[in-house]
Amino acid sequence: MAAESLGRIVGEHALFRGLGQEFLDLVAGCARNVRFAEGTYLYHEGDSADEVFLIREGLVNMEISAPGQGTMVVQTMGPNALVGLSWIVPPYRWAYDARAATDLRAISLDATCLRGKCDADPALGYEVMKRIAPVIIDRLHATRLQMLDLYGEHG
Repeated sequence: MAAESLGRIVGEHALFRGLGQEFLDLVAGCARNVRFAEGTYLYHEGDSADEVFLIREGLVNMEISAPGQGTMVVQTMGPNALVGLSWIVPPYRWAYDARAATDLRAISLDATCLRGKCDADPALGYEVMKRIAPVIIDRLHATRLQMLDLYGEHG
């Protein structure tokens, strides 16, 4: 897929909507189109966080393995979601497993490439962080609500 059309697709994703063309071109330079069949892992907990995924179509389950309980889905994400936040903070290791719950289409951003461009252009880095910070906060709130549901008093 041509970089121009990848730039358009990246720019249409919720995370990068409204980003200036110059920055979109830089981000798109790290992008590639990917597909995953239902049941395929995007990544595994503990592995190197070398990609970040902009979901276009389909669903992704974020999973953890708990001793004695097997695999548990902690969150399901769909179109316009950002999957994979561990790429942004050292030691760049995945904290969860991510598995396609349905056939999935996404844009994969090479994390090393994107980090390098953000380091080289602090204005881009700041713009990316401003866009990712709300995602992190939303995930923390969702985790808090799950914990309240699990451990809160009922009745």
